[in-house]
Amino acid sequence: MSDVTITLPDGSTRAVPAGTPVRDVATGISPRLAKAALAAAVDDRLVDVSFPLQRDARVRIITPESAEALPLYRHSTAHLLAAAVTQLFPGTQCGIGPATDEGFFYDFVVPRPFVPEDLEAIERKMRELAQQDLPYERQMWPREDAKRFFGSRGEPLKVQLIEEKTEGQSEVSCYTIKDRDTFVDFCVGPHVPSTGRLKAFKLLSTSNAYWKGDARNQPMQRIYGTAFFSDKELQEYVRRLEEAKKRDHRKIGRELGLFWFHPWAPGEPFWLPKGTMLVHLLGNYMREVLFPAGYVEVRAPLVFNKALWETSGHWTHYRQNMFLIESESEEEKSGLKPMNCPGHMLLFASEVRSYRDLPMRIHEQSVLHRMEASGVLSGLTRVREFIMDDAHIFLREDQIGEEVEQLLRLVKRVYDDFGLTPEMTLSTRPAEYLGELATWNHAEAELKKALEGAGQAYTIAEGDGAFYGPKIDFAVTDALGRKWQCATIQLDYQLPQQFALKYIGADNAEHRPVVIHRAIFGSFERFIALLIEHYAGALPLWLAPVQAVVLPIADRHLAYAATVRDRLAAAGLRVELDERQEKIGYKIREAQLQKVPYMLVVGDREAADGTVSVRSRSGGDLGPRSVDAFLRDARGEIQRKDLGAPAHPAETQPA
Repeated sequence: MSDVTITLPDGSTRAVPAGTPVRDVATGISPRLAKAALAAAVDDRLVDVSFPLQRDARVRIITPESAEALPLYRHSTAHLLAAAVTQLFPGTQCGIGPATDEGFFYDFVVPRPFVPEDLEAIERKMRELAQQDLPYERQMWPREDAKRFFGSRGEPLKVQLIEEKTEGQSEVSCYTIKDRDTFVDFCVGPHVPSTGRLKAFKLLSTSNAYWKGDARNQPMQRIYGTAFFSDKELQEYVRRLEEAKKRDHRKIGRELGLFWFHPWAPGEPFWLPKGTMLVHLLGNYMREVLFPAGYVEVRAPLVFNKALWETSGHWTHYRQNMFLIESESEEEKSGLKPMNCPGHMLLFASEVRSYRDLPMRIHEQSVLHRMEASGVLSGLTRVREFIMDDAHIFLREDQIGEEVEQLLRLVKRVYDDFGLTPEMTLSTRPAEYLGELATWNHAEAELKKALEGAGQAYTIAEGDGAFYGPKIDFAVTDALGRKWQCATIQLDYQLPQQFALKYIGADNAEHRPVVIHRAIFGSFERFIALLIEHYAGALPLWLAPVQAVVLPIADRHLAYAATVRDRLAAAGLRVELDERQEKIGYKIREAQLQKVPYMLVVGDREAADGTVSVRSRSGGDLGPRSVDAFLRDARGEIQRKDLGAPAHPAETQPA
């Protein structure tokens, strides 16, 4: 038997007999490494530890410390979940079970929805299978045999997957746990060596699902779970989930009277008075930031004839996500706008533009509508009606670098004001793209230059750009360590061409502008959800819909309390007066529950001295102050946009 040469990550080489499994290489390096080995990367391809080395290759053993380890571990746990479900519920059809950023899920076709007691039984069965330390084994089956096998078991979805994903292949990869009777799945792997490697896992919830996420397809039941390499990590994650439930913007938004939903308007929030105030605060804040930066605000129509959407390409590629309107009397088809960009193209084209007019920065905060599937609607994070801090910048190609660099600084300034730190990702040309390669290369180079010129760290997502241009995406991390996708900067060479936009250059000839699509909040709805959960509802003073509440101790203090309220309101504070005939302790607790930043208690002494007794939402009793002193301090806090700190998990329950 001939030898093959393997090269290890440190550059050293070893000769082993051809056909040697990876696990033997790990054993040869050290028994400790062999015990930790989960899989391997052979010439950068992930494989099982049983993989035979047939030719010279670079070999890296995957252990729990490797970047690839956790997704692999979670994928194996998803298979363990499916094995438990099929044993407890005979006749179950298996869908797909991928790893996710937070854990894993698996979709099943079952006669009835899963209930909490089912999850408990399934998790017990998973632990039983894990304790048996059953091997994961990859088997290569003839493609037609695999289709017949799964078809005979009543699993047409697996047959469909094999047909779609292995066209032209003679063999397909299937994985068993112990044997075909225990569990088998069509899967490319790799997986951990055995179920005994899976220690810290937990099933979390169930939901309705559809095959391939399409409501027209087979209804399914999805089970969500998570897995970690240690019980300590798992328990910390579970703790964060419990904290996330307390911070859920849907729960807090209802408790604070910010917004409301009704089944007759799915995915379309009713903004209540306090929520409406928050929307206006954010909108006016954005205007204060943008107007000095050279933006103008416009209001384009909400409904456009289909001719606009045909020109933009949305009628062909996006119509299923639009609310359409048909006029029987005029036989005319129109659509509610799902984005502002086509309307802004018309605005630019409405006049003759000169190179001196560029960059032209158009901002709009109007309502948009998108027909999201009812199954994906979720509070404010997935809605059908929303507002964006939308802007489109029309500019010359030679202005791209400078404009994007200014935009990067603008985005950072905005997120600093909210106590958030953005992480930036440059998404480059996808496999299918419009336009010329040279144009794409130039655009990507300009974005890189702008990022580096602004001194911003960034990662590159190869091939993740939009089909019409590269983009920079911004993600922020909230107080619980969760990432939220928010701002975006996208270069677009295609819409200006589709709308035949032009400007007169310094050479007196016509030229085509470039467009930057840009949003900083993203949608107001999603950004408000982020703020609510980040701050657990305790918004900073400058953002709080109600900044202070005056609390008279008894009815005889009402007149003085009203004068305090009126003085503060006249000075611009958002202040309320609690006139209820309740004990002062009850009023204070209610104000705490409503997350009001300051409570101003007034009684005999305060009325006599012309003061207020100040209580802070987070700092408790701050003692007496004159009304002018409180007003001066509050104004300073608002002007500085003081943030305090996001509520610590222990602070999300009222004292």
